[in-house]
Amino acid sequence: MVESEQDPPPSKDASKSSTGTAAERLAQVSKHITQPSSNTPKKRRRKTAESELPADYSDILGQLDALRKIAAAPDPNNRGYIRQKRAGKLWVRERVEQLLDPGSFKEVGSVSGTVNWKKLEGLKEEPVDYIPSNNVQGFGKLRGRRVVFTADDFSIRAGHADGALMEKTIYMEKLAIALQLPVIKLVDGSSGGGSVTTIRTTGFSYIPPLPSFAQVVRQLNMGIPNLGAVVGPAIGLGAARVVACHFSVMAADIGSLFNAGPQVVAGATFEEGLSFTDLGGPSMHCTNGTIDNLAPDEVGCFEQIRTVLSYLPDSGTKSPPVIPCEDPIDRISPDLRSIIPRKRERMYNPRKIITTVVDHDSFFEIGALWGTTAIVGLARFGGRPVGIVSLNCEVNAGAIDALGSQKVTRMLKFLDVFNIPLVQFIDIPGYAIGIAAERTATMRHVVALGMAYYSTTMPIFSVVVRRVFGVAGGIMLDCRDPRMRVAWPSGEWGSLPLAGGIEVGHSYELKEIERKEGTEKRNERYRELDEEYRRLMNPVRTANHFGVEEIIDPAITRPVVCEWVKHVYENLLLQRIMERVAGKVVPSFA
Repeated sequence: MVESEQDPPPSKDASKSSTGTAAERLAQVSKHITQPSSNTPKKRRRKTAESELPADYSDILGQLDALRKIAAAPDPNNRGYIRQKRAGKLWVRERVEQLLDPGSFKEVGSVSGTVNWKKLEGLKEEPVDYIPSNNVQGFGKLRGRRVVFTADDFSIRAGHADGALMEKTIYMEKLAIALQLPVIKLVDGSSGGGSVTTIRTTGFSYIPPLPSFAQVVRQLNMGIPNLGAVVGPAIGLGAARVVACHFSVMAADIGSLFNAGPQVVAGATFEEGLSFTDLGGPSMHCTNGTIDNLAPDEVGCFEQIRTVLSYLPDSGTKSPPVIPCEDPIDRISPDLRSIIPRKRERMYNPRKIITTVVDHDSFFEIGALWGTTAIVGLARFGGRPVGIVSLNCEVNAGAIDALGSQKVTRMLKFLDVFNIPLVQFIDIPGYAIGIAAERTATMRHVVALGMAYYSTTMPIFSVVVRRVFGVAGGIMLDCRDPRMRVAWPSGEWGSLPLAGGIEVGHSYELKEIERKEGTEKRNERYRELDEEYRRLMNPVRTANHFGVEEIIDPAITRPVVCEWVKHVYENLLLQRIMERVAGKVVPSFA
């Protein structure tokens, strides 16, 4: 029998050795543990400057709160504030409160500025004097829409855009691009470079930089709405900032804009005694196209900015906002059947056509005081935003001049960057002619207009209400393929208006009749030719040859246009936006 293999039991010596080893280790560990004696006094931690400060950082929060309270409350003894109120102007923070939705103001750079500190015990200190930077910037909402805004404070250093202000402005311009939010600019500032006293402060003079303009150009072309208001003197960079906007408005009672103020002008050009209004008030810049619109006061400026924004998307990669519409899209307008006089020499009110066809109370005109041969603006069909272009037969018989061309060109680019379709009402006898037209470079500007029609890509629908003559008419109607257009029965068209065309086309015949048979016979022949051509120019004859796609009853213009606009929004705009994101569509405003 084989014995089983088992581990031998531990010996007493081994057990004792193991116990001793454990006891030794326990004793060794216990040496490292010190038990303070009740008789041993506790050592106090030495106080430091940091240990005297509150653990919850309430001192820092208190400093921030103190600075913000100073910035938010006007100093009634400050001469800049006194000057601001005497001029009838709102203080910068009053403007912010009136512009933005209540409770939506979120400031950025709320404590930027110059602070004098009083040293207290240890590291403690408190602000004793604070001059905020002369610009209030941040986020807010306009009718629920989130926006970025900047507002100049003319009461501090007359709004000079240097120092902390410049850095804040550049940051906000970049932020608008990064977040793709509309930018609102309330301009009440003297310039971009400050005053000559800046040289004394810095100890040197500098070559003027312009670091913010690159961001502005990028915003304009991205379709990030830039909306500006002139609510005081806007000089130099301040003027450029608002003029560069997609839309600008000036307060009639306090607004002015110029390259340099009256004192600088007097020294350079010897034009003395000019006031701000004389040099660059509303009568100057709201009639020459520098500023788009005029408002009676600051509150009026704010309301126009809110209105324009309501038609625009936050950026060019989004569709314009659609709102509910209570105006029936199938509404018939019988009055339009007789709005165009049968006697072609008579005028009519072109704005009446626009306001009758679009959604009730939705037409917002842009640039009413300049380029008056053309009418442009924003409106809605079935709650969907559209751009409006119309010629104005009440000015220069509707012949488009240099300023009118510039206004329409600007509008086309505006609509293109915001993905807004265009509806235009056509009654154009041609381009303006004569010495005044040549002196104002009409041809150059109308060629630029033609380029804008053919380089933009937003959808266009045209309603021919009366005349279409010459190159001007051809450009407006033939810039899209296929054309989307209808005509009214009042339409007439050709290479030249009939009055001048007969004189040119039958010049020899008429002169010979006058030479041989006298003026009365010549006039009789002219009337015969006029009757013949008018009969041949019946628009139905053009439709017989498919020279016009469709002639409609003017009363049903609204339903026809509404149907087209609805199709554009539900089908074409989505594709356009995708192509824009992919870089296939690249509109250019600037």
